[in-house]
Amino acid sequence: MRCSKYILLVITLVFTTYTFSQDIELFQQFNGRYDYTAIGNTLNPFENNLDTSFCFPLESSSANLILSGSSTVVAAYLYWAGSGTGDTSVTLNGIPFEAIDTYTVDYTEPFTDTLTYFSCYADITDFIISEGNAIYEFSDLDITDDLTNSSGFCNNRTNFAGWSIYVIYEDNALPLNQLNLYQGLEIINRNNQEKVIVIDNLNVIDNQGAKIGFLAWEGDNSLNYGESLSINDNVLSNPPLNLSDNAFNGTNSFTNSNMYYNCDLDVYNIQDNINIGDTNATIKMTTGGLDEFGIFRADLIIINNIVTVLNSQLPDATIAVDDYNINCGDRTVIVDYTVFNTNSTDPLPANTPIAFYADGILIDQSQTQNDIPIGASEMSNITLMLPVAIADTFLLTLAVDDDGTGNGIVIETNENNNITNELMQLLVVPPVQTLPGQITCNEGFNAATFNLVELLQIALETDVEAEFYETLTDLEVNENEIINPEDYSNSSNPIIIYAKIDNPPCYDIYAFELAVENCPPYVPQGFSPNDDNKNDWFNIQGLYDIFENHELKIFNRYGTLIFEGNNDKKWYGRINRGLNNHGKLVPVGTYFYILNPNDANYLPQVGWVYVNY
Repeated sequence: MRCSKYILLVITLVFTTYTFSQDIELFQQFNGRYDYTAIGNTLNPFENNLDTSFCFPLESSSANLILSGSSTVVAAYLYWAGSGTGDTSVTLNGIPFEAIDTYTVDYTEPFTDTLTYFSCYADITDFIISEGNAIYEFSDLDITDDLTNSSGFCNNRTNFAGWSIYVIYEDNALPLNQLNLYQGLEIINRNNQEKVIVIDNLNVIDNQGAKIGFLAWEGDNSLNYGESLSINDNVLSNPPLNLSDNAFNGTNSFTNSNMYYNCDLDVYNIQDNINIGDTNATIKMTTGGLDEFGIFRADLIIINNIVTVLNSQLPDATIAVDDYNINCGDRTVIVDYTVFNTNSTDPLPANTPIAFYADGILIDQSQTQNDIPIGASEMSNITLMLPVAIADTFLLTLAVDDDGTGNGIVIETNENNNITNELMQLLVVPPVQTLPGQITCNEGFNAATFNLVELLQIALETDVEAEFYETLTDLEVNENEIINPEDYSNSSNPIIIYAKIDNPPCYDIYAFELAVENCPPYVPQGFSPNDDNKNDWFNIQGLYDIFENHELKIFNRYGTLIFEGNNDKKWYGRINRGLNNHGKLVPVGTYFYILNPNDANYLPQVGWVYVNY
């Protein structure tokens, strides 16, 4: 997360004919017990407009960071700037850092080449947390090629390089503040001598201790012709360091140093320049005036960073869609959402209204249930019924702190982040496509094992991923999916199986019938009822639990009925009919059977079986 911004102010004597810029706008906001400090140093050995003996900057410089023991670092950023198109790789205390972003600005003097100036920054939060209070040495900023190849930098004394570290910290001893960081790249010069920048997203609850900070590069103490810096038409100054006509003069408000050559790290008290209730502030910079000889002279000023710290005790309601569910053919949308109060300095009150819009039409309303503390959230859900007038594809808008008319009832730190949008599409129920079914042999009680995946892929002649269900209703509501479709046993006979294959934005439905039939039983020619757990009974395969009403009769070689069995009574070689020997094992020999399946599709079957021990 990028948190800090910086102002780049390049001040020079030259005549500028054209420039490029990017608007300054809010980049990051912190709400809570936050403040910031900054350290840095120049790489210029002297002020470049007062000493013409040097062209190239120093190889390194250092600064000391001292934070209170009660302060907790939440963000830290390293900034560096200089003449040229930019060096994106630098070193801090021997650790290399790469720029997250590089900003440049150009200007052209009459009869000379275009000169470019740059600024970079890197997120060094973890590094500062690890190192803590220490001396930080900055090095390896290389602008040699630019200074060598473009003589205009040194000839016009706009050769500079410098660095700074911004540290945003939390401290329970601080008041509840709103810390805003603005970033961009804007410029003034002799041809555009005034720049007005409006910073917004302010919520001034108490102006006590309000302050504004700037980071500037290439400022010269000797160049102050028509120079001014104001907020809400009040000129800023903090003498003797920064006079009202010389804001950018190589100074550091954090150390009261005036040897931050061609760099500025300044903070101004603005509690008398901003009012309770203000939601924005106007910053104006000017340059250009006559010197003591009546010659017009102007500075080149490039702005890249503004920081404001204001007292604030307000919630900040935001909302996000966590998930939603739309079923095919259903105009009901179930939405899971969360209301946050993370960027805040006060709890968000219960009963904060929430409005739900479809294509701008209010379709439902809700509200928060509880007070949401600072940094907390509340999850909820709602079932929305879409009117027929809403198209199948529509934009769902969730607006927190919205009473249904677009108006809020809660004053917030940021009034422009209450809405989230989600593009949704209703799903039309697809027609059920019928595929060839499968009939297989009964494995018992009118059930069999089917490979539904293989059956579907054979029918479609392609490999697909599918979900399988026993009813169409289960398929539509995603309930009771068949867990093991490769080894499925039917629950009724026949049964229709439904397969769902994803086909965004909906799915395809296929149906096929599974049926079980009784296949001819296989009668073995012998068995050995000797209790060795091997082939101990007359196991007619495909008979038991399949032909559940069958009758089995066993006769000896004299034609005497010695056994009658059924689905619950298997023949283990013992006699259960006749006058004698009930329960006795039959002797070794050949026996005859009559098997009546009692099935309309099968006639009684007669055969023999050999019993041996």
